[in-house]
Amino acid sequence: MDTSWLYLYMPIAGVEILWPGLVLIGFSVGVIGGFFGMAGAWMVTPGLNILGFPMAFAIGTDIAHIAGKSMISTMRHAKFGNVDYKLGFVMLIGTMIGIECGAQIVMKLERLGTIGPVVRWVYVVLLALISWMVFYDYHKATSKKKSSGESGEGLTWYKTMQRINIPPMMYFKTAGFTCSVWLPILVSYLTGVLAGFLGIGGGLFRMPALVYLIGCPTHIAVGTDLFEVMISGLYGSFTYALKGRIELVAVFVMLSGAAIGAQIGTVATKYAKGYGIRLAFGVAVLCCMLSIILKQFKFNAAATVVILGTITIICLWIIRIMLSGAAKELRAKKAREQSA
Repeated sequence: MDTSWLYLYMPIAGVEILWPGLVLIGFSVGVIGGFFGMAGAWMVTPGLNILGFPMAFAIGTDIAHIAGKSMISTMRHAKFGNVDYKLGFVMLIGTMIGIECGAQIVMKLERLGTIGPVVRWVYVVLLALISWMVFYDYHKATSKKKSSGESGEGLTWYKTMQRINIPPMMYFKTAGFTCSVWLPILVSYLTGVLAGFLGIGGGLFRMPALVYLIGCPTHIAVGTDLFEVMISGLYGSFTYALKGRIELVAVFVMLSGAAIGAQIGTVATKYAKGYGIRLAFGVAVLCCMLSIILKQFKFNAAATVVILGTITIICLWIIRIMLSGAAKELRAKKAREQSA
């Protein structure tokens, strides 16, 4: 059977790629990104590399794709009041500097010929750390609930961080806390370096950092992170375009799916509990880590199945949350109308 029609030639990267895989990644990134607030890009760089893109092109194309998709999700979250613009603009200071530092590291590793293995193993280490943090947080909170009947707070590192009194201090009204302005700048710089190095908007690290280190409520962290990802993605696209490491054909193919998926994921956040979002995120991170390990050891087919299978299952779960939540909301509205 002739399957050549399933492959699309990428003129800048010089490779042929399975285009249905690109559409699925784009749609899934839209759904998962709108739901988790991380642009879903934490799985795009490994996914593109697994599909056949050289690592530097996977990173640059991922960042360019982030910018367009995040605009859609940010606008949806803004309607729900989930974006702290003041916090987002403050964090941009550190993010811009950090992304450029990360991009320079990528160019250096590409010249040395070691970029693929280095980026993959850095991904594995960071994904393992983040998944541990999420599951530990969930375990701590649920254990307290079982013993006392009340929901625990989970990790509360932000309480210590907010007590750091280094002027100027700033109050963030939407997020509802006061802290030294240097705290969000430092966090955004570190996540910016990782974003520029790994080809993501930084949401994989910034969203947990906003919750655990800065003290944002989960739904505000989701919206604010997407706003930050949108702006930083535009800058990242600019710097990687100058370096000739963006495949525009792949960007447009993925965005066609992401435009639809982002609407679904954003609406689903209305009907999901905070710890349910975090637990699902932890599972997704573990599966992504497994696919990267398989790719590193040349099990390319297995890696492709794991990454595409994971994002498909999570997307279906998120769509189910949206549909069941919307149906429940309609029933409640109808009941109120009847009682009136």
